[in-house]
Amino acid sequence: MGKSKEQNPASYTLRISENALCNLDEITGYIAFVRHQPQNAIHVGEMFFDTIRRIQKNPLAFRECDEIPTSSKIYRKAVCLSWLIIYKIKSDVITVLGVIHGSRRPSKISRLRRRK
Repeated sequence: MGKSKEQNPASYTLRISENALCNLDEITGYIAFVRHQPQNAIHVGEMFFDTIRRIQKNPLAFRECDEIPTSSKIYRKAVCLSWLIIYKIKSDVITVLGVIHGSRRPSKISRLRRRK
């Protein structure tokens, strides 16, 4: 028999780091105030939180973060529009570490490993 879905914890605790919240605020603020597109900023913010909810439901559905290699594969990334949501899975706790534009250098992503 194959593996069942029940092997994952019934529910994960989600934590969003201060860094990730600052990233989201900077992104939506830029769209709303610099680009003068407040409705688009609201839409982008909703898309981020929809993706974060999907991460919480099934964190292993997203790719391993190649920029932060580990043998236990605890660092993962989810794509939301043009951005990468980087998160860590440790037992039944998911910690969103940061949000980085997909065109950024991989060294920017690897720095998130040190964030708490």
